[in-house]
Amino acid sequence: MSIRCIALDLDYTTLNSRGHLSTYTRQALTCAIEKGVHVVVASGRALNSFPEEIRKFDGIRYAVTSNGAAIYDLCTGKCLKQYKLTEQSVREILRLTEGMHLAYEAFIDGKPYAQADYVADPLRYGTKSVSYVQSTRTPIEDFQTFILQNADKLDCMDLVIDEPILKSKLWKQFKQKVEDVYITSSVPQLLEISYKDCGKHSGVRYVLEGLGLPRESLAAFGDGDNDAHMLEYAGIGIAMANASEVCKAAADRITLSNDEDGVAREIFHLLDTEKTL
Repeated sequence: MSIRCIALDLDYTTLNSRGHLSTYTRQALTCAIEKGVHVVVASGRALNSFPEEIRKFDGIRYAVTSNGAAIYDLCTGKCLKQYKLTEQSVREILRLTEGMHLAYEAFIDGKPYAQADYVADPLRYGTKSVSYVQSTRTPIEDFQTFILQNADKLDCMDLVIDEPILKSKLWKQFKQKVEDVYITSSVPQLLEISYKDCGKHSGVRYVLEGLGLPRESLAAFGDGDNDAHMLEYAGIGIAMANASEVCKAAADRITLSNDEDGVAREIFHLLDTEKTL
């Protein structure tokens, strides 16, 4: 089966550690698009926190955002499909985490919000990407009240937790006590929660169905636990050398790291060895 579609995670996969596309990766994406391959972004990021160089990349039309909670046409800005957390799930998550040392993030129609003290000092909660958080999140002082006021509008929620034991404990509790949720994690300090039918694999499947393509025609790239289901779903799942062990276990093969242009090198390999038209 020829590769007709490529699904790309962004952070620590397609983007280098500075958060940008390398020249070589730009060349690979352009080459794939010129050969008729559909390039789809599949990210844990909300739409409004996408880098401009991705949103405006000529030929990239579809974006799976917030771990599959919303799918957009980047050319028109139209939301093609969207899931929302149930109000009951949101309230139960707040109840189970009351009084704990963690930070909340919430996403509404592609816009990220976070509690003000976390935005002011992300390091306090174990997040090293200070500039990214501070440049993309709208700070809210009384965040629990904000969440409750918008409990029926949330695309998804993130919990920022700097204690691995607490993260593991909450993950188990949510699976047992919170209905209708999909739980995943892109980086060690995040617990990412969306509606049960989400997941990058779900979003990419929706795009493929719209394009009339089978899953066997998909090559998918990722580095995090939240990419594992997508890599398992794809005809060819490719993990980065810097990927988590869960992601690597789900992959068909492993390429070089994001700072070694692993995505670009693998794309050129696919274009050389697979018929793309």
